[in-house]
Amino acid sequence: MTSDSFSSLPISSAFVANLDSLGYKKMTAIQAQGLPYVLQGKDLIAKAKTGSGKTATFGIGLLQRINPRFFGIQALILCPTRELADQVGKELRKLARSTPNIKLVLLCGGKPFAPQKSSLEHGAHIVVGTPGRIQDHLSRGTLTLAGVNTLVLDEADRMLDMGFIDVINEIIAQTPDKRQTLLFSATYPSTIKKMCAAILQDPVTVSVEAEHTESVIEQIFYQAKASRRNEALLALFEHYQPETTLVFCHTKIQCDAVARFLHDHQIEALAIHGDLEQRERDQVLVRFANHSCSVLVATDVAARGLDIKSLQAVINFELPHDADIYIHRIGRTGRAGEKGIALSLFIEQEQPRVKAIAEFQGKACLVKELDALNASTGFTLQSPMVTIQLDAGRRNKIRPGDLLGALTGDAGLSGLQIGKIDIFDISSYVAIQRSAVNKALGFFSNGKVKGRSVRARKIV
Repeated sequence: MTSDSFSSLPISSAFVANLDSLGYKKMTAIQAQGLPYVLQGKDLIAKAKTGSGKTATFGIGLLQRINPRFFGIQALILCPTRELADQVGKELRKLARSTPNIKLVLLCGGKPFAPQKSSLEHGAHIVVGTPGRIQDHLSRGTLTLAGVNTLVLDEADRMLDMGFIDVINEIIAQTPDKRQTLLFSATYPSTIKKMCAAILQDPVTVSVEAEHTESVIEQIFYQAKASRRNEALLALFEHYQPETTLVFCHTKIQCDAVARFLHDHQIEALAIHGDLEQRERDQVLVRFANHSCSVLVATDVAARGLDIKSLQAVINFELPHDADIYIHRIGRTGRAGEKGIALSLFIEQEQPRVKAIAEFQGKACLVKELDALNASTGFTLQSPMVTIQLDAGRRNKIRPGDLLGALTGDAGLSGLQIGKIDIFDISSYVAIQRSAVNKALGFFSNGKVKGRSVRARKIV
């Protein structure tokens, strides 16, 4: 029987103590299955969804192989999005606390190139980044991967969905043939199988299947007419009235259209997809995470890497073609001990997709009639918070505590009126209760933070 204790692994007691201080009390299923092989230096294929503990699975392993005295890139982690890369980088820095002098560099698009080049010139052990920016550094000669002993492909299926296959192959070609390769993917389509055959050597495969029990996630399907899908979506909101919802669409155009439709019907919604500029994407994610937007309409690719702590409902505006993608979608609700609901719309031609989902889960899908919904006419959905953007961030040495102190002290707001605070390089975002927004804006028009005036505006 496999032990779920980190102390059972061949890692130092100092490393185990650091894991304990970070809240890693026992291994998750993917860690218990995968870590022994990772620590043995074997190539690994891991099928695991977001939130399964996969970052620690590869992070603990690669940190054991790092030689702090050698300032060269020894580990490379490729991620599909900047948001996921940022999350992975933060987690790896925490995991490395017990190992002195480990330097990690984040290389992602949407960020200035020069500071990244400067960081690389000063030497680094670990690079976490997105394929496009990694390729950019390689082509300019600012990055070399000749010393990489661990290569990680995180959420490989999404990187392929986003069209990165050729870029990834070019990057891998510049790493040594003798290396450990760890591939993590929520789904395992034929394209991933083909990639694994090409880049992994005698890999071990571990799998943690996503199982959504009825006691955690209630799944209900509704058949609609193709021409009435929008009205059916509105009826779902009016009947169930979820406070936080992620709506999945297939295309960018569909995302924008659905978000506009909901907004026109007094349901606050934002769309997120690949056509957004990084600044716009950051703002959308900040607003949804801090409860100043109630509904996010997204494509599968854009939704990857979202750090959503509490989500009441997932709605499939249109069912995905693959059953395992459906499972991955709905697994974003019903987390952290909370219950969730997954609602799906389908038209007559999409019945085979419903059948495939039923076969995949080994149980019949619950199909209900739209006519049975209690449509609450006049229903509106407005978020409890509003986001304020400030023109100061990390480069101005602004910390969350500085903003919290200014708002609760000088501005006179209570702590309960202030929500999530996000600090970026040159800007910051603060969630404020809707009733206190004008008071907060009034303070920033005259008051100061850390001795300097800060301009603020409401994000709408």
